[in-house]
Parts: sequence; C-alpha cells; structure tokens
Amino acid sequence: MWAILTLLVENKPGILFKVTHLFRSRNFNIDSISVGVTDNPEYSRMTITTYGDEKQVEQIVKQLDKMIDTLEVRHLDEHKTVYRELSIFKIKLGNANDSMEVNKLANAYGGKIHDVRKDSMMVELTATPDQIRAFEELVKPFGIIDVARTGVAALQRSGA
Repeated sequence: MWAILTLLVENKPGILFKVTHLFRSRNFNIDSISVGVTDNPEYSRMTITTYGDEKQVEQIVKQLDKMIDTLEVRHLDEHKTVYRELSIFKIKLGNANDSMEVNKLANAYGGKIHDVRKDSMMVELTATPDQIRAFEELVKPFGIIDVARTGVAALQRSGA
C-alpha cells in the first residue's frame, strides 16, 4: 500500500538525517520526501511517501513518533488529503507538430509551458503522482530528455 506520512518536527540541524536513518535502519524505502519550514520558524513539516503493508507503516509511524525532535506524526488517508507534487519535464521535439501535441497534453493536465526551443520544450506540472506518471507515459514517445520532481506536499482536509 502507498502511504503518505506527515511529520511536524523541530527545525534544527540533523533531523532529516535522523528520519532517513530510521527508515534505512529498518530496511524501509522512502519513495519521496519534502521538507519545509512552517508558519512558525521553529518547526518544519516533512511529507514522506512510502510503500509497505499496514503493519510496516504502523511500525514506522510508531518509531517516528518516539523520536525526541518529532512533535507529531500522522499517516494521512489519501482520500481525505490534498496532496500534490511539482515536476518539470524537458521533452524532445522533432517538428512543429510535436510542439502542438505536447502543448495539448500539457494543457489537458494543467501544465505550464516553459523554455520552448526548436528541438525541446519544458513542461511544469503540479499534480498527484498518478497524474504525473500518466502524463509521463503520454509524452514518452516524443522523448523525455530530463525530469525533475519535488516529492509530495500534503495536508489533511478540514474535518477529516
């Protein structure tokens, strides 16, 4: 199962290492991780996505919750959460028709076009990881030169 974990942690050096070390020491993989300072500069929010069965995810949540620098750990329900990832694709263009087709695909996914060249185009896409993978599959035939992804940012909906 895919899991979204969110941690509220003290904003101080070494906390990212401690969290990633905890995952590594338990042979648990991090699919994506994003970290940013909250509205209170003393705290940061980490959003980690990972795969594991229910027992594994429950165990990692318990272990993260025991860490001294951790104020809150939550396993978010993806159906009650707003989560997005930013990605930038550099796509190869063979001709003007390719440019129009990639542009149509980008618009269909709410993407923004940047840096259009004769032989390439950059598309910025903010979406769920599934939507990003779907877009990636659609543009693969054109040729993907490069991809950059940020990792998931997530917040639980109000009342959830």
